[in-house]
Amino acid sequence: MASCTSVLLVYRRRSTSCKDYCPVFDFRTSFALLSSAAASSSSSHYCSSYSCKISGINNNFKYQESKARAMRTSLGDFASSRCIVNGESGPDHLLVLVHGILASPSDWTYFEAELKKRLGRNFFIYASSSNTYTKTFSGIDGAGRRLAEEVIEVVQRAESLKKISFLAHSLGGLFARHAIAILYSPNNLSNREPDDSSKASSIRKHDLIAGLEPVNFITLATPHLGVRGRKQLPLLLGIPILEKLAPPIAPLLVGRTGSQLFLTDGKPNRPPLLLRMTTDCEDGKFISALSAFKCRMLYANVSYDHMVGWRTSSIRREHERPKPPQGSLDGYKHVVDVDYCPPVYSEGSHFPPEPAKAKEVAQTAPSIHNTAEYHEIVEEEMIRGLQHLGWKKVDVSFHSAVWPFFAHNNIHVKNEWLHNAGAGVVAHVADSLKQQESSSFLAASL
Repeated sequence: MASCTSVLLVYRRRSTSCKDYCPVFDFRTSFALLSSAAASSSSSHYCSSYSCKISGINNNFKYQESKARAMRTSLGDFASSRCIVNGESGPDHLLVLVHGILASPSDWTYFEAELKKRLGRNFFIYASSSNTYTKTFSGIDGAGRRLAEEVIEVVQRAESLKKISFLAHSLGGLFARHAIAILYSPNNLSNREPDDSSKASSIRKHDLIAGLEPVNFITLATPHLGVRGRKQLPLLLGIPILEKLAPPIAPLLVGRTGSQLFLTDGKPNRPPLLLRMTTDCEDGKFISALSAFKCRMLYANVSYDHMVGWRTSSIRREHERPKPPQGSLDGYKHVVDVDYCPPVYSEGSHFPPEPAKAKEVAQTAPSIHNTAEYHEIVEEEMIRGLQHLGWKKVDVSFHSAVWPFFAHNNIHVKNEWLHNAGAGVVAHVADSLKQQESSSFLAASL
């Protein structure tokens, strides 16, 4: 708490010398104080017991984590010199890169370099470092809180920022979805619920994320519907006995994150976290936060992704799976299809008695039949909730790549030499960001 207070004092001292003081920074600083205190109190009990289980794994990552911190320190110096000293002359669009499970900011090395070359000086590209390696095991909600606090800190230090976008890979997409619900602040008109989604879009167009205008929310191979169910985790090969054993074993291997991904977290009568994240509820305004972004994009591997299945990463049902791709789009190798899916108006996601009973059985006496029934019900509810918003869905296929089985890492080029088949995906993401930036500029000038 003392460190938070020092941040507040330093920040106020700096802001008093600024001619164009913006009152929104008071909200950001206050939020950082409150959220850091809440996070420390809520996580202390859990971390004390869980850290013992993973201490051996943590030792293996000490060198990598210190390297990641060094990377972020140099990036922080860049932000301080370019954005604070130069004020309004600095970049105005913050692009937050969020890595996946057991990963670090270094996973974005190639992607970040390409984005800087293609996007120009208007973007401040920041690779998140608050959830490196085994920190991704502490739960989607815990990681989301840490990411939100990190974003607030970056925004406070870079006064020239006006817009914000997120680009996340794999599990990082769920961290980002939870974080934006914490960072979300509605405008005055959004206190009343509109009659239809078209009105919702117009009413919420000035809603803010971390005090900035939200523009793009992009995920790459993210398990939006979890990993439970037939071939949602392709690593299990769709073998019934493996899919039966995976849910109870997952929490032992990857902590709270495992139970949340397999939809077994919480009490039987309480919806799993991923289902709650498809609506606005007491835990956060998850759908309102997503709706605030002008563009929402999903990139999904059609095949060869051993970690995340196509249905969960594209938020679609099995019968919607496209036909085998014939070829790539011009200029974007391995990007095979782009489809805009407009909002589907229906009753919001909920947790009726049937899935509650199925969840209880799945937790206490799992079997192939009852676990499949539970997942089918919950998956359909999650799809209905997320389809309240329009999405641009991009299908990617590495079937013709030299190493197609690396699809999960190819899609964001984790290693420039081993996973460079995804260079076309990187180019497509960069051009989509640039196109949206140009559209925003034209709209603002009209």
